[in-house]
Amino acid sequence: MITEADPAIELQHRPTSSHSSGTHTPKPVQPQPRPKPSHKDGSSQSHKDDSVVFIETEACICSFADSLGPGDSEPVKYRLYKRRFSGLVGLVILSLASGMPWPWFGPISTETSTQFNISINRVDWLGNIVSCVYLPVTLAVPALVARFDIRFVSILGALTMIISGWIRYAGTASSLASNADAAYALLILGQLCSAIVQPIFQVLGPIYSEKWFDLRGRTTATMLVAIANPVGGALGQLISPLVGTVSQSILILAIISTAAAPAALLIESRPPTPPTYAGSQNAQSMTSLLRALFGLQCTPEAYMTPRERADFVIALLLFGVLVGAANTFSLLSAQYLEPAGYSSDTAGLMGAVLLLSGILASAATAPLFDRVFTHPHTLARTLRVLVPLVCGCWLGLVFAVVPDNTGGLFALMALIGTGSITLLPVGLELGAELTRNADGSAALLWGSGNLFAIIFILSEGALRAGADASPPYNMRKGLVLQACFVMVFGALVFGLRARQVRRERDALEKARGLQGV
Repeated sequence: MITEADPAIELQHRPTSSHSSGTHTPKPVQPQPRPKPSHKDGSSQSHKDDSVVFIETEACICSFADSLGPGDSEPVKYRLYKRRFSGLVGLVILSLASGMPWPWFGPISTETSTQFNISINRVDWLGNIVSCVYLPVTLAVPALVARFDIRFVSILGALTMIISGWIRYAGTASSLASNADAAYALLILGQLCSAIVQPIFQVLGPIYSEKWFDLRGRTTATMLVAIANPVGGALGQLISPLVGTVSQSILILAIISTAAAPAALLIESRPPTPPTYAGSQNAQSMTSLLRALFGLQCTPEAYMTPRERADFVIALLLFGVLVGAANTFSLLSAQYLEPAGYSSDTAGLMGAVLLLSGILASAATAPLFDRVFTHPHTLARTLRVLVPLVCGCWLGLVFAVVPDNTGGLFALMALIGTGSITLLPVGLELGAELTRNADGSAALLWGSGNLFAIIFILSEGALRAGADASPPYNMRKGLVLQACFVMVFGALVFGLRARQVRRERDALEKARGLQGV
């Protein structure tokens, strides 16, 4: 029975793995030759290489299923389990808690500098160390998932989170009051451990949703884990200055990390019976994804057409520059706005508006992508609408940071948040659709966002105006640089095609009656 089908379902013929060689496959009408994945490069293949056979009606799909001969293998009955929600809750809690340490010391930088007798620059590195370690750890997470499993990696991350919290607190010991270097070494070591934890739960979100959720819940599950991390960062900025002294603040962070860690026990690696065809496949390695992305010889399951490779590179750049711009604003909002006469409280409220509007928009749109907007090009079309909107807002911000423009700035923050944070689950799901490698694509996407954030933060700091500028120490040149990056890379969205092949395959299996409850 077909419960969810598009007007036209496109079957894309890919190289099949050796384990399927013993099954009978119905011959499609007028098949086009498909290049094998052992091609050294796909540069000679044209747009026609994406050979397809359209089955345009429900009756045709049913007849396709009925054409299977009696010798075919027993159909797999896919199903959902209620315990998928407990694992999702565990991932959300861990992602939220792991997002707190990165900005924790920002609001209390002056107090931290005074208590530990260190410079403000050294306090800033308590946040910078997270960005520096993030990228290599992100690329290592898919290898850990392929070598072990989701549950093992989650527990490893939770244990590391506990260790990071108490190493930081050890740096506040009174016996180290006369040894600033030793105390700072413990703080930076604790932050380094936090830098290992944060990307783990961000990367696990898409592959967990693929393993446990079907087409009607996958994007929503990815959304919840994706937005939990920025929510954790916002809570960290809010809590750290409100709980007393710096030592008490660091103790609270350690307690939060310890209290959240048992949530890892709620997470299981995979259900006994997968929810979809994609969920039944084994995790692929990061190496196979990189080989496929560069057009090198790879496994049949990892193979990507030239069009898919181009689409993923476009998605990688779009995701990176937009996430990087949003992260940069979160960290430098006071430096952007205070020279124009806005208080730190107002800057904080604008950051909160950006986050809150994005959360509300994501919560409203993610279920629609799962249940209503299921066309194979929906995600790409969404990007073509949202990316120009966000780019225009970043350009407008260059001219909006002027005195007495509070209302205009709040409106821009709401629009940027609505567009940028909504793009998080859209980009992550699109990466999984193009690569059929949920954790590997998520690692590259999150790593790209972090890389652009580092570029923006360092570049804009160097472009800060001097004391003799009007107004002094303004960040106008930095805003111009950021807007130029966003506008130039944002224009790439109009070259995005991005057919959702993974979703089509899952929908076809469901249409053939292989999807159970």
